[in-house]
Amino acid sequence: MASDRRRKLNGLLKLWLSLFFFAGSRLSRMFLYLIGRKPAATCIILYYHSVPAEQRQAFARQMDMVARLTKPIRVDRVPEMLPGERYSGITFDDAFENIFDNAVPELVQRKMPAAIFVTMEVLGKHAGWWPDAAPERRERIAVERQLDQFPTDLISLGSHTLTHPRLTLTSDTEAKKEIFESRRKLEALLKRKVATFSFPFGAYNDELVGWCREAGYERVFTSVPTGAFKCPDEYVTGRIKAEPTDWPIESYLKLLGCYRWIPYAVSLKQMLFARPTLSKGRVGAPDVRGSIA
Repeated sequence: MASDRRRKLNGLLKLWLSLFFFAGSRLSRMFLYLIGRKPAATCIILYYHSVPAEQRQAFARQMDMVARLTKPIRVDRVPEMLPGERYSGITFDDAFENIFDNAVPELVQRKMPAAIFVTMEVLGKHAGWWPDAAPERRERIAVERQLDQFPTDLISLGSHTLTHPRLTLTSDTEAKKEIFESRRKLEALLKRKVATFSFPFGAYNDELVGWCREAGYERVFTSVPTGAFKCPDEYVTGRIKAEPTDWPIESYLKLLGCYRWIPYAVSLKQMLFARPTLSKGRVGAPDVRGSIA
């Protein structure tokens, strides 16, 4: 109960601070238009985990908002973005079965692209990392046949490791295996190229990013809530956490990029209060960029 209350209070605090950020961003855009300039194009990538059947309609309403406020694009091949336009991308981590049952049909109906990141060696099993749930209530990962039952021009698949470890806490050998082998196995299953990767728990460092490049991924995704595709050679792309249970005002502010202040707040907090720590099994490579959204 206490943890639920703390999460709600934390969510409300983020919402209020994001409203202030929204006001500042709106004034900035208005000023640019007044002086005859268009603001730079923006893109926000949302990432979901689970979409249970009872939350399908809430998710559908969020997708209607996405289509109304932004231009949805594929995250594995990014088109030229025009000044003044707002773009978005939809992604899902873990490849839960309910994503294929509930989220994908809503996306296909709206012809909206999305990317799903697959945890290869737990297909058909329950997610042992899923928080605050008894084993029998943990979400189930999709089975192999579900990974190829949708239009590939809309839905792309990327890797989310083999077993979903926090890579910054594994040995070098295990981390490389999770990165390299997950891509190889997913490509063998799909019979097509896998170009994207998402870090479990959002935890990464420069060393892991380098191994992703070596493995052949063209882009990697984190859970740091920043804007996406800000430069042509961007390799590490931030995303903003979304849930079907988000309030409409939360979804609105997230789509407009008003949660982008969070990384700066976290960095300031770490600078003022946190002591630097080294990741277990990775001497000299601090885990400074875990999930913060």
